[in-house]
Amino acid sequence: MDIEPQYPDLKTRIQSAFVDGILMILLMFATAWILDKAGIGDEEETGLIKGIIFVGIWGIYEPLSTTLGATLGNYLMKIRVRKAGSLEKKINIIQAFIRFIFKFSLGWLSFLTMHFNGQRRAIHDFVAGSVMVEK
Repeated sequence: MDIEPQYPDLKTRIQSAFVDGILMILLMFATAWILDKAGIGDEEETGLIKGIIFVGIWGIYEPLSTTLGATLGNYLMKIRVRKAGSLEKKINIIQAFIRFIFKFSLGWLSFLTMHFNGQRRAIHDFVAGSVMVEK
């Protein structure tokens, strides 16, 4: 007998995103502090380095964490991103980047579809072929 999967509500997903956002901000501050203390290059070079690192933090953390298992927010909220057609499988890195790009581009608008489907999939989930499940 298979247990029916549970799908997280909007509140849980927002709480997860909030945790991840706090982590990203802390990582950005830590990186800026380290670069300032290291005194690498002049002000212009340091600004470019910080910009590249910040984009890397935001653009790599979520897709990589999702592919490997869970972001910190997902882990703490006990939710996971899985393949829509096979809930026991994680999404691959390409799906994770597509999901991230649409989620980042659409922002909160991406969550509008959650209330209109049984699996509570957001737009970025539909585009990437993913679904969030409660662990």
